[in-house]
Amino acid sequence: MTYYTGSIAAVPTVNKQKYIDHVVAVWPVFASFGAGRMVETWGVDVPNGKVTDFYGAVQAKDDESIVFSWIAWPDKATTDAAWQKIENSSAMKDLPEMPFDGRRMIFGGFSPVYERGSSSGVGYYQGFTLAVPEKNKSAYIEMADQGWQMFKKHGALEMVEAWGEDVPHGKQTDFYRATKAQTGEIPVFSWIAWPDRASCDAAAKAMEAEMADFDMSKMPFDGMRMIWAGFEPVFDSKA
Repeated sequence: MTYYTGSIAAVPTVNKQKYIDHVVAVWPVFASFGAGRMVETWGVDVPNGKVTDFYGAVQAKDDESIVFSWIAWPDKATTDAAWQKIENSSAMKDLPEMPFDGRRMIFGGFSPVYERGSSSGVGYYQGFTLAVPEKNKSAYIEMADQGWQMFKKHGALEMVEAWGEDVPHGKQTDFYRATKAQTGEIPVFSWIAWPDRASCDAAAKAMEAEMADFDMSKMPFDGMRMIWAGFEPVFDSKA
């Protein structure tokens, strides 16, 4: 079963091309250890939130942009073995220095609990991270299915919801602090893929009208702590 390493980072905006060059160089190393795909997306519509947001998640500075990315692996076992080898890999040590502060990057291992659609033709992503009570996992999956029916109707190409399986606590930042997770809550990493930003924006307006009477209190998680933003792909190993 596919397993994802999901990450969020703050990268100096002036270093965008350096970042792209870095991921282009690092992808062959991940691939050599069994990774199937790597996708890197650059924040282009990242709102400031009242309770949580991507900027706070990675302690972003005013001159930094948000990067939302994931690596797809065949399974968790392959992932775990790969990271052990990568830590001591001479190929990784020979790579140029990372063009961002890795100490503020948040990352974790996630298992998909809901996947629909295809990533073919994607030009824009909505990225999300949130905290869901573990006891509400089934209800969350059911809600995801209902959401996909609506997103698909309005032009979405793919939706992936991934449940935290191996999400470490960090010294400076992590997914728990990013989402203000409470005891018994699990970080979720997810995305919705669209043909382009215009399609996504049009769908958002249409769905806002359709959901005018929706009772937010019925959601199986605290929507006020959900973090979301719009991203454009800057690297996709599949492409």
